Amino acid sequence: MAAAPSASAYKRILLKVSGEGFARQGQTALDVDRVSRLAEQLLALHREGVQVACVIGGGNILRGAHAEGLGIDRATGDYMGMLATVINGLALSDSLERFGVQTRVMSAIDVHKVCEPFIRRRALRHLEKGRVLVLVGGLGSPYFTTDTAAAQRGVELDCDAILKATMVDGVYDKDPRQHKDAVRIPEITFQEVLERRLKVMDQTAFALCQEQNLPVVVFDMDAPAGLLRAARGEKIGTIVRNPA
Repeated sequence: MAAAPSASAYKRILLKVSGEGFARQGQTALDVDRVSRLAEQLLALHREGVQVACVIGGGNILRGAHAEGLGIDRATGDYMGMLATVINGLALSDSLERFGVQTRVMSAIDVHKVCEPFIRRRALRHLEKGRVLVLVGGLGSPYFTTDTAAAQRGVELDCDAILKATMVDGVYDKDPRQHKDAVRIPEITFQEVLERRLKVMDQTAFALCQEQNLPVVVFDMDAPAGLLRAARGEKIGTIVRNPA
């Protein structure tokens, strides 16, 4: 079946989904209903002809940065976190395949029994053939977050933008969970984020996006059709980019 004309503002996107987005609020277990709802939106984008690569987090299972509090060596904890992203990625891939969308799960760590290794040229070919990429294992090295993995893969795969699905509806001038008077900022430059010390992504990821002129759209993944609206360039969440 030929893809429908695209209503998206972007031809190719990198979707970053945190591990928390795979679990119910306040819980840590994998929630298949949430995964299925995300897959439905990805199906709609796929039908519009948008090429999609997804970088998956594993924080609903384990964050490497929190492992030290459990008495686990940080590097070991990070590797455990990478394995957690594989679990989430396989769940998303399975859900998409049930909707009839071809996927490829590609991992930065060697788990060849369940994933392909991430090879840039092969990944680009999958995108060109209309397959949804599910990228797991972070960057394959400890001490790097999945935000950094998203920025790196977004640049490597020549994506037009990073869509960062979070549990808040954009970037605020202060933490909205702690300040009732926090104000959402609909559009801001990378430099302004740095000057105001706003938390969008970790600094390594953010610096790469700024340097490579890769815009970042931060949106609430629980907003109705949030992913579709963000991909279509609608006014949802916050867009961070260099000045024109």
